Amino acid sequence: MFTKKPEPGETVTKLGGERSNSGSESKSSPFTERPATYAKGPSPSSSSSASKMVPSIIGEDLTITGNVASKGEIQVDGEIQGDIHCGSLLLGDKSQINGSVIAEDVVVRGKVMGSIRGLRVTLQAQSHVEGDIFHQSLAIEQGAYFEGKSRRSDDPMADVKSVSPRSEKSAGSENPFSSHAAE
Repeated sequence: MFTKKPEPGETVTKLGGERSNSGSESKSSPFTERPATYAKGPSPSSSSSASKMVPSIIGEDLTITGNVASKGEIQVDGEIQGDIHCGSLLLGDKSQINGSVIAEDVVVRGKVMGSIRGLRVTLQAQSHVEGDIFHQSLAIEQGAYFEGKSRRSDDPMADVKSVSPRSEKSAGSENPFSSHAAE
C-alpha cells in the first residue's frame, strides 16, 4: 500500500517496463511524468480558446431588464429589455430583444426591436427585425421580416465607438438649425 524509497544500487521497475538504478537518470514515460499543461497549469491560449467555444446561454424562461455585455458568444432564447454588446450573438426562435445589438457576428432567428450593428449580420427566415442595421455584410433569407434602414459600412463597430452621448449633446447645442437657435 505504501511506496518504499529504494536503497542505493537497488533496481526499480517502473510502469511501462523500464528498469533503472535509483542514482541514474532514465527516459521519461507517459506514466512517470505529467504533461506540461498539468505541471505548469493551463496555458492562457487553451483557456481562452475554450471560453470562445462555449457560449453564454440565456434560456427561454429568463427575462433580463438591463444591458448585457460579454467579450465572447451569447446565445439568447429568452427576452432582454436592454442593449447587448458582445463578440458574437445568436438569437433563437423565441428570443425577444428590445434594445440595440452590437456584435461582430449576429444571427437572428427571433425578434429584435432596435438597431443592429455588426460586421456580419444574418436574418434567418423566421426573424423579425424592426430597426436599422449597420453592417459590413448582410444576408437576409426569404421569409425574414425587416422594417428599417440597412447601411453598409467598412467598420460599423467603429461608428459606435466614435459617437458618445456627451458628444451628441455638445454637437446639438452648437447646431445652428436647432430649435433654440430659432428663438
